[in-house]
Amino acid sequence: MASVSARVWLVAGSLAGFGTVVMAAVAAHALPQRLEPRALAAVQSAIQMQGWHALALILTGLWVARGTPALLANLAGGAFLLGLLLFSGSIYLAELAGVHLGPTAPTGGLLLMAGWLLLAASAIAAGRAS
Repeated sequence: MASVSARVWLVAGSLAGFGTVVMAAVAAHALPQRLEPRALAAVQSAIQMQGWHALALILTGLWVARGTPALLANLAGGAFLLGLLLFSGSIYLAELAGVHLGPTAPTGGLLLMAGWLLLAASAIAAGRAS
């Protein structure tokens, strides 16, 4: 049976993946007529990062469910989730609603990078524990 944190990352990743497909459909069918090419490219970048990090969240959930040392893996999941929300969310808000929240996209990007490093550290720690 998967731990609560494993299920959290699996559900978060699944919902982020669903949102990726929705946003990709919106970007393909509704946004080309509404946005300038620069804004559309920014939204497409946010969609791409959302999709990759939806998979990262699912990977994190599977990794935690495997019974690995959970602290670093859960920190990675938190960094992925918060980074995804800040990075992609702030781009969606800026380009689709004209709402600018300051340097949230770069902060989100740094959190996404930190998530990958934390996931790597979790794998290293798991190797040492076995």
